[in-house]
Amino acid sequence: MSEDSLRVEPKLKSHPEPLKEYVESPEKQRQLYKKTMMVVIVSQIFGGAGLAAGITVGALLAQDMLGTDSFAGVPAALFTLGSAIAALLVGRLSQRLGRRAGLATGFLGGGLGAIGVVLAAVLDNVPLLFLSLLIYGAGTATNMQARYAGTDLALPTQRAKAISTAMVFTTFGAVAGPNLVSITGQWAASMGAPALSGPFMLAAAAYILAGLVLLLFLRPDPLVVAKAIAEMERTREKQNSPTGLKDVELSVHKPGIIVGTTVMVLTQIVMIAIMTMTPVHMKHHGHGLGEVGIVIGIHVAAMFLPSLITGVLVDKFGRRPMSYAAGVTLLLAGLLAAFAPGDSMVLLVLALALLGLGWNFGLISGTAAIVDATPPQVRAKTQGTVDVLIALAGASGGALSGMVVAQTSYSILSLAGGFLSLLLIPVVVWSRNKQKHARGT
Repeated sequence: MSEDSLRVEPKLKSHPEPLKEYVESPEKQRQLYKKTMMVVIVSQIFGGAGLAAGITVGALLAQDMLGTDSFAGVPAALFTLGSAIAALLVGRLSQRLGRRAGLATGFLGGGLGAIGVVLAAVLDNVPLLFLSLLIYGAGTATNMQARYAGTDLALPTQRAKAISTAMVFTTFGAVAGPNLVSITGQWAASMGAPALSGPFMLAAAAYILAGLVLLLFLRPDPLVVAKAIAEMERTREKQNSPTGLKDVELSVHKPGIIVGTTVMVLTQIVMIAIMTMTPVHMKHHGHGLGEVGIVIGIHVAAMFLPSLITGVLVDKFGRRPMSYAAGVTLLLAGLLAAFAPGDSMVLLVLALALLGLGWNFGLISGTAAIVDATPPQVRAKTQGTVDVLIALAGASGGALSGMVVAQTSYSILSLAGGFLSLLLIPVVVWSRNKQKHARGT
């Protein structure tokens, strides 16, 4: 046995035998990557169905219970604020105990929140509604953070594709949810509950199932394995170059985190603001609940279904070009939503589809940039912190959207959102110039 292998061996023995097997075998890592993707895919199908309830009928439920449009954006703000808190907790829990513990806890919490929303609607209890929506946001945060689980063992050239694979399967549940609004509403009404509580009954079951899938099958934990692999590589690098090893914190690429975060924050604000008020806008123009479900269903499909193609494009052409594409697409969505006649289903569908597509471009390119910029030792914690900012941005967009529409109009809101998205371009250009400057020095 060589001297190098003798030096590495004691460190490897510090890992449990099952984990050591994956750390030392690239083939085992590939197998675990594929298994992880399958488990994440199944959980995302259920998670998508849970996510759709708040998007589709949250504003309408608040409108009915509060009797005013001014606070119709509050549900989106609350479950987005709840998702901010949950994102931090899920990220920290994942960093400490692994993806399995963090994601399962988040989904189960979201399920409990959805049950609370149903009880609030039945009891006509507004404080309980607000508290439950806050807890329900845990499912939203977890649904988003699950996209990171597939990247833990992915190669750098596979990361965007791994993110997009997890996201595209969210489509099945997320599109089915809005289109089951009428059915779940009838079912809820048959049990004596308000019709708008029906989608939240579906959300409760979906989130709990997603949590159980992760809890039972996400073994061994991909993040734990990735951290062990990184630890082994650092040990070998330290032996080969004792004075040349960088600290983990120094290996974080801060400009990449700033750009990835900014791209996702801006796309989230624009998407949440316009999406939240679209059902209310449609209701004012005589559209029924079924038509609202169709528009939001297509919007959610556009958020997730193009993901496989987007992931390939992000990996092939880079994070920056797709960030530019996100800003331009969101601008088009805002302009179309602003100028489309309120009674035109076709134009509303197209506007909301573009809104979802622009969000998709921004989320996948921004997420890939964050993963690129962080080593496994601090990745989950960093991702959780970034998702907090994204969720807070969405909460702000949701809360302000109702007030903007009440004081001005849906058209003004859509125009403002569209032009706000253009801020993506100078931020990405700044990052590019900073990177060139760093290489020059």
